[in-house]
Amino acid sequence: MAVNFDSAPISLLKGGAAPKPVATPGDGAAPGFGDALHAILASVDTSAGEANTAVTGMLDGTGDVHDAMIAMQRAQSTLELTIQVRNKLVAAYQEIMRMPV
Repeated sequence: MAVNFDSAPISLLKGGAAPKPVATPGDGAAPGFGDALHAILASVDTSAGEANTAVTGMLDGTGDVHDAMIAMQRAQSTLELTIQVRNKLVAAYQEIMRMPV
């Protein structure tokens, strides 16, 4: 079963580019929830690296200030989105732990 990441919210994290699905062990099963989280974290790392590269280029004089600011804003937005996803996951876990058995 193929997974289409083009319409997923994760595609917004890398400036509109769809992330590559992470290979899963097994019999060709679709990527799971953990793989989606891994893809989000990889996109956060990528956007932070791109922002660092843009700022370094700006300081060296080889890059543009506007590009550096856009890359930094994209990295910040990506990190904030990831933090909100983490907060929702923690809240859901806490709610499940409060359920009577």
